[in-house]
Amino acid sequence: MRIHPLIATTADLEALVGRLAEQPFIAVDTEFMRENTYWPDLCLIQVASTVEAAAIDPKADLDMSSLLDLFVDNGDVLKVFHAGGQDLEIIHNLTDKVPYPLFDTQIAAMALGHGEQIGYSNLIESLLGHSLDKGARFTDWSRRPLDKRQIDYAIADVTHLATVFPRMVEKLKKTGRGDWLDEEMERLADSSSFAFAPEDAWKRLKLPSRNPAVLGRLKAVAGWRESEARGKNLPRGRIIKDDTINEIVLHPPKTQDDLGRIRGLSAGWRNNDIGARLISVLAKAKPLDASELPDREPRRPGLTKDGVLVSDLLKLLLKIRSKETGVAPKLIARSNELEALAAGVRKDLKILNGWRFEEFGRDALDLVEGRIGFAIEGGKLKMSRLAKEEVDA
Repeated sequence: MRIHPLIATTADLEALVGRLAEQPFIAVDTEFMRENTYWPDLCLIQVASTVEAAAIDPKADLDMSSLLDLFVDNGDVLKVFHAGGQDLEIIHNLTDKVPYPLFDTQIAAMALGHGEQIGYSNLIESLLGHSLDKGARFTDWSRRPLDKRQIDYAIADVTHLATVFPRMVEKLKKTGRGDWLDEEMERLADSSSFAFAPEDAWKRLKLPSRNPAVLGRLKAVAGWRESEARGKNLPRGRIIKDDTINEIVLHPPKTQDDLGRIRGLSAGWRNNDIGARLISVLAKAKPLDASELPDREPRRPGLTKDGVLVSDLLKLLLKIRSKETGVAPKLIARSNELEALAAGVRKDLKILNGWRFEEFGRDALDLVEGRIGFAIEGGKLKMSRLAKEEVDA
């Protein structure tokens, strides 16, 4: 594989993109800093095909539009990431789009017996048999110039990814599990995961109360903080911490002077501009409309005491099936689905359709309806199908 020097000119980047656009897939990774900012500070983009790899310097004086177009507008080239959520967020921030089509090797690993959230280093070691250099993992990627060791470290991530991806695809084909991942990849590519309006920021916070007036203030203050953080490019917590927001909406200050007595705010809020803006937001806050009130819990059918025990048995069955098939439990079923099945729900459950039904749902249904039970054979826990007379008894 050809490794290019750090790309820092538009001409070199466009030449690289022209070649990558002819490939069936490219591996993509980014290096960024976000400890002191709201928006991730993109410091490096790494890309690789099976024949070449390069790191691109977004802090150089170059036009990245050709690369971004390749990511989000070229549907012929598959974009491969590992645990790509933050990489996708960065690209979405730049383009308002999510790379498509895409493939995430961490998600694929769930179908291949590597657990639910295998790290990149462990995946490479498992599939390629050697360890990665972790020496530059905590480097300051925003500093220039980057030295050769930093660049080599960054490029290694995509060269290994370009190597393991075809191997994972072959394993998925052999096991017939490739189609299992379509739903997960579609969910990852949903742009709504990366774009939300400030007025929806309150939904991401732990609710301090269900009182409409309190929630109205929470919606107003959380939205205001989101706008302040975006405008100043500061982490949300640098504006106001979550716990302080809860205190403010539960016990709203009557005047700006009262802000100086709130834990988590400095005395300067008594008379500075940001304090004045907060007081103005609180004064205009209206009780949350009944249509916006959240459910007390995610909507789940009620479980009797026996239903809770049945749910626990389903979770045990899931562990057994997961071990037998080498598929991560999270890919097969979620706890809320098991609880719904235990409570008698039979419609609109993913585990009762498609591959999930074949691998788990059929036995799960038989378990809750009394057609199979647990047995111990040779010291191992197994499922045992009950005779008809036992079921009828």
